[in-house]
Order: sequence, then C-alpha cells, then structure tokens
Amino acid sequence: MKIEKALSERLRFPSFTLALAAGPLLLSVGCSTQQDSTISENVETLATIHPEIWPQQSSPLSRDPGIEARISALLGQMTLEEKVGQVIQADIASVTPEEVAEYNLGSVLNGGNSAPFNDNHTAPENWLDLADAFWTASTDRSDGGVGIPVIWGVDAVHGHNNIVGATLFPHNIGLGAANDADLIRRIGAATATEIRVTGNDWTFAPTVAVAQNDRWGRTYESYAEIPSIVSKYSAAMVEGLQGKVNSDVFLDQHHVISTVKHFVGDGSTVDGVDQGDSQVTEEELRDIHAAGYPSAIQAGVQVAMASYNSWHGQKMHGFKPMLSDVLVDRMGFDGFVVGDWNGHGQVAGCTPQSCAQAFNAGLDMFMAPDSWKALYSNVLEQVRTGIISESRLDQAVSRILRVKMRAGIFEAGLPSERPYAGDWSVLGSAEHRALAREAVRKSLVLIKNNNQLLPLLPSSKVVVAGSGADDIAQAAGGWTLTWQGSGNTNAHFPNGQSIYAGIAEYVEANGGQIEFTANGTFSGQPDVAIVVFGEQPYAEFQGDIANVDFADEHGLELLAAFRQAGIPTVSVFLSGRPLWVNPELNLSDAFVAAWLPGSEGGGVADMLFATADGQPRYDFSGRLSFSWPADPSQALLNIQDENYSPLFPVGYGLSIHDDSPVMTLNEQVESALATDFSKRYLYAGDAVPPWQLVAADGGGSTVINQPRMSSVNGALEVVATDHNAQEDTVIVTWAGAGSLSIQGETIDIARQSNGDMALELVYQVLKPASGNISLGMYCTGPGCAGNLDLTAQLNKLTGQGWQRSAIKLSCFEQMGADMNQITRPLVIESTSGLQLQIAEAHLVANQGQASCSL
Repeated sequence: MKIEKALSERLRFPSFTLALAAGPLLLSVGCSTQQDSTISENVETLATIHPEIWPQQSSPLSRDPGIEARISALLGQMTLEEKVGQVIQADIASVTPEEVAEYNLGSVLNGGNSAPFNDNHTAPENWLDLADAFWTASTDRSDGGVGIPVIWGVDAVHGHNNIVGATLFPHNIGLGAANDADLIRRIGAATATEIRVTGNDWTFAPTVAVAQNDRWGRTYESYAEIPSIVSKYSAAMVEGLQGKVNSDVFLDQHHVISTVKHFVGDGSTVDGVDQGDSQVTEEELRDIHAAGYPSAIQAGVQVAMASYNSWHGQKMHGFKPMLSDVLVDRMGFDGFVVGDWNGHGQVAGCTPQSCAQAFNAGLDMFMAPDSWKALYSNVLEQVRTGIISESRLDQAVSRILRVKMRAGIFEAGLPSERPYAGDWSVLGSAEHRALAREAVRKSLVLIKNNNQLLPLLPSSKVVVAGSGADDIAQAAGGWTLTWQGSGNTNAHFPNGQSIYAGIAEYVEANGGQIEFTANGTFSGQPDVAIVVFGEQPYAEFQGDIANVDFADEHGLELLAAFRQAGIPTVSVFLSGRPLWVNPELNLSDAFVAAWLPGSEGGGVADMLFATADGQPRYDFSGRLSFSWPADPSQALLNIQDENYSPLFPVGYGLSIHDDSPVMTLNEQVESALATDFSKRYLYAGDAVPPWQLVAADGGGSTVINQPRMSSVNGALEVVATDHNAQEDTVIVTWAGAGSLSIQGETIDIARQSNGDMALELVYQVLKPASGNISLGMYCTGPGCAGNLDLTAQLNKLTGQGWQRSAIKLSCFEQMGADMNQITRPLVIESTSGLQLQIAEAHLVANQGQASCSL
C-alpha cells in the first residue's frame, strides 16, 4: 500500500524494521490530514467504530478453573458494598487505611505529587510502612467481610521514579532511539524489582502512545513516531515487568502488574493538546495509535488504562465501542480497564463523583483520587436502581479479582514480608545503575560531529558549562520524585551522578583537567568546551507548547562565547522532543541529542571521550525515532507525511567513524510563530517557562516549584489543587501582607498594549480580604509599576464560582507601567483573609469585553 511503501523506502536503516503486530498499515494519504478541520463536518459518521476491521486475536492466557471457582465463590460471599468498593481506586493523599477497610476499596494509587506524609522526598521506609498499613486494613475480616487485599498502583514510568535513591532510566523517547527490545525487557525487570522493595505491586507502565505532534507535553513518554518500534517495545516492557507469559515466573513475587496506556489515541490529538480531541481516521487510530496494544495483550498485560482524549468528540472513558467491543471482544484483552485521574468525569453528562456511563461502557475500575467517597455512594445507588446492572458490576469485580489472583496477591502476605521488600540496597544497585548507564549510551544520537571532534581525549583540558551539566533533575525530566519533576536537587538523587560528575570522574582519572563554569568564564584556555543545556522538567499538559522552537537562549549564549574565544564546542542537548535548534547546531562543532537520560550522567561521558590512547570507548548506535524539525512550525512532522521534509529524518544518527559534516543551517524562520513567552504566563496552575511563580512577604521571595509552599515568613501559602485535571490550579491564601507574582526576563509588550490586548485571568475568589487588593504589572527601574485597586470587585465575587475576566493592558500603562520593559506581568498584592484559586493568566485580544476592572 502507498503509505506502507513510503515508510519502507524511507526507513533504510539497518536497525529499524516495519513489522507491525497490529496488522497491515491502512492509512489515508498523509497524517497531516488529521489537522484538517473539514474532518469534523460529520462527527456521527466519523465517530463510528467498526470492530470487524480491528486486529482479531485471543488472549494468550487460559483461564485457570481453580481461579474461576474462587472468583465465583467470592462473588457469592461479597455484599453489594464490598463489590462497589473493589471498582474504586483512591489516592493516598485523600484516603486513610481505615477508610480502605471501611469502604472495601480495591485499590489505591499515589499520584505524581502524592507520597507518605505529603513529602515527595520521604525515605523509602515510609512507602513500605504505608503499604503494610493499607494491606493490613484491607484484609481485616473482623467486621465479617471477605477482606480482599488492596493493590497499590504507582507511576513507575522510567524506573521506580517516585522513590529517593531509585535507579532512573532514560525516558521512553531516548529508549526509542536505542531500538533495542532486549534492553527494554531488562529495564522492565529491574524496575519491577525496585518497585517490590517498597511493597508496591502494580505500575502504570508502559505508555505506548505513538506521538505525532511534538507540541504535546507527553511526547517524551512515547517511544517513537512510527508504530513498529512501539509495538515491539510494548511487548518487551510488559514481559520485563510481569515476567514471560505462561511461564513459571509470570506475575510471581519478583514481578509486578503492568498497565498498557492510554487507550487509545493520546498521541493523535489536534495541535498536540493534552486530553484533546483526536480527528484521525479509524484506520489511522488502529494502525498507528493502537499499534502497541495487540503485542502487549499477547505478552499477557493485565491492565489497560483508558485515555483522557476523545475521538471525534467521543471521550474514550465512556466509549464502549473501543473499551469493550474492540479491546476485549476483538483484541482478546483479559485483564481489567482502569481509568485515568478523574478521567471519567470528562464524559458527557458525568462528574468525577458520578459516571455510570463510563462503567457501563467498560471501565472496570474508576481512578477517583479525591472524588472516591461520593463516587462510591453514587455507584452503590446506581446499582440499586438498575442504572448499572448487577451483572455488569459482577463482571468488573471478576476481572479485578482475576488479576489479583493471577498475581498471587491473596497469598502474598504483608508487603514488608515479600521478596526484596525493605532491601534498600536494591534501590540504585550497582547492577541496575550499570543497566541505566548502558541505556544512556544506547539512547544518545550523534547529530553532528564536524572534523570528527568526538571522541575527546580524556587528557584534555575541558570546561563544562550549561544549566543541565550538574543538574540530575533536569536530566531526569518530569515524573521524577514530583509530578512535573520540579523542586528537586542533586541531594535528592543519592545514587545518581550528574553529567558533569560523570565527565569529571573520567577526565580526572586519565590525567586531564576539568572546570565547571555557570556563566562561561574559565581560567586558562581549554582544549574543548562541553555545553549541557535544554528543556527544564515538565509533565502532562503543562509541557504543551505553541511550537517546536527551543526558545531558551542560555545555551546559545554560552556556545557563542566559546566560539568567539576559539574553543571547539560539544553540545549535549536535553529534551523531551526534537526541537528546532539550528542556531545552536551552527555554533556547535559536535551536537548530541541526549533526550532525558535520567540519573546516570556517566553514560554521557562514556560516549564523549576516547580511551587514554585515543580509541573510541563506544560507538554511537542511537538513531532518531522522531523526525527532527527543519522549521519551528514543524510540530506535525511524521515519516508517513506526503510532503515529508525534516532536517534529519527518522533513522538518522552518525557513527563516531562517520566523516559527514553538517553544513551551516538556515536560521531564518519562514513562518509566523505563536509564542508562549510574551503572551502566556500561567497555565494549568503553573508558571509557563521561562516565567516563575513567586510568593513574597516581608522576609523575602520564594519561587513556587512544589505542590505546597509558603512565603518566607508564612504570609502566603500556595497549594496545587485539582479542578478539571490533576493539580491544574493553585489556591493562594493570604495570612498577612504579601504578593503573588509572575517573574522572569524583561519583555516588551508595548505593541500589545497599543493593539488593545488584555490580561485575562481564570480564577475564583474563595474568601475576601480584610484589607486592600491590587493587581499590577511591574517593570524595570525603581517604582516602575502600574497597579489597579480591585478590592471591592474581588470581594464582591467571593463564592460566585469561576470567573474569566480581562483587563486592558493600557490600564496598567495609564497607571505608570512601562510596557517596553515589563519584568512582572502579573502581581497580586493583598493582606490577610484573601483566598484565590487561579488556573490561567495570559494575554488575549480585546474584543470589547475588557476594561480597567474585572
């Protein structure tokens, strides 16, 4: 077929194949058509699924008659309340062990920012203690109940990444470049072992999205833009985590339950918007975006997670044709389907507290982190009134019990008494760190090596610079100790090594000289400069961007300074997606795409340096699994596109022996770009980089980079809080005089002010202030500010729900702000009493609705 032939012709790289487990590739002409608005003209027709055209297969697992008998017996003993409890999963920040016992909950999870004692950096021992407490509570039969053990799900997506001291492997995008399924299998097995140390038994991995638009903030969770790699890796990771299906080790106490996610189409949304709408054809949904599921099912995966996204307006959490007719009846999935964080609440007609539609569509377990108690009551009532049938409830409970029994949960005993539990030496063990270091080596892609600068002699005088050089957190990215990967320091990675530390260790051991510089200054002329720079950590939806231009110029400035000094430069670029970096490439003699390598910075040093006698220690084997953009607007750039025109195609990557110089690249941007920098300040409750959210009082200023923080003297408390999605707002409480502001580099928005644009806020007033409230913009220079008194207006809105209000920029200018040099585009000052919940702050075009008041 046309697209399959095009793929075959373009992928003429020996390490890449096109064997698709999902069956033949049946696509319309080019994926660029997924952005065509005309696709939406007939939603009813396009949102029709035809199960008969999807891959047909049987589960590799035969149902054990003994297990089936046990399930039937348990169902006969369970009360309706016990059955309803089994289909609900609560977050550990919102449920106690006592409540797990009272409501007979089937599962708990820890969200990205949930941890024992609300401390993301707590000791591993506290995780194990809490696992014991939940298990003990769930198995208590003193009330006459059946005492079904709870299972605990964790987002261990690149190692056991919630735990201080655990081994952190490269994120999926880097592993995709390695194109090594055996490596993935071994990483899965090592991760399972470390999960067992803290008493957990279930991970929400692997992610098998086939990301097609690099604006998506979860692109780094995708192995590749082509389905063949994702299909191969999906099976390998499931096998590593769970053990080989139908073998003696399958789901034994050395392995954990695996989840394949997110079903389906999360990587196909329009404009790469997280939780957005997919408008691809059914064939594209099947052949590209569902490619990881048939192979995972054949590997015996026990859980599938429903996706937040919709398909032509149909939310997957409530879409029976996919959750039941395709996944179960056609693909042979024989586990249970779990929801994503309150994802059921996005189904039409639903709320997080009530959604019979999702359950009836095939969702077996609600992920109801903070809505679980009301949801429990509503599900109970819906079964009693027949909105949910008892047979459907029994089906879901049976599926959950079957997985628990296959995994030996009933016989496993207290978590702290299971294999590996409490053996802290397993976390970040030498064996696992060596595996992670191997994964780093195999994931790096050599983009440029003019004059064969690499490998470097270790006896050289080396200067290392850049924000990511001595920052393990930046190298590890999102989903690392905290949800967004923020608020971490090197001290939080006791078993890790930064890239700089790895380089220094090798250079010093071989007689070289090493110097670290933050600002590009150095003592004595070095032989070479290594600049490590890239994206700051982010996770879902907060990582969505307007285009693929790498806007942070800190690395560029360092490269320019070294070039001016006549020093050869090596760039090590940290990113969760391919980005337009032509200016940085032009100033680099060698350029390495390092992705998000994790905690083993020594793996980068392995690839940059030769042996003492000048021989390569390793060759670069990583090859791009995502197309590299030639223009900042090329976020939608995939190998099957009809007019495929990347800077570097899928499969590109140099060997250390290649003498293939990269010529000077075009730095002119041909297309107009949307930019978040000057127009977007706060999104989903978090500052949009490079802006920072800052709380200040009489004691000084505090950058808000963790879920719960206070200003220096405690006048302000800022807490990340759920609204439409996980932690997509902040609640700010004033206990005294202080300010909340967005701060960053100076911007010129005079043109926007003259053009009648406005500052728009999405917020609600929870409590009124006892004194004045002002909203302002601050600028360079003493006293340079424009403040508006909004005391009466905001206090009047107390308890009135969510507001979307805009204030004309010219109002701030009239009050004294110099719009040519704004340093703080949003400043809210108040005294005690005020409590605001804020979701967004950005500039919008004024269409008559904005004035100088809210």
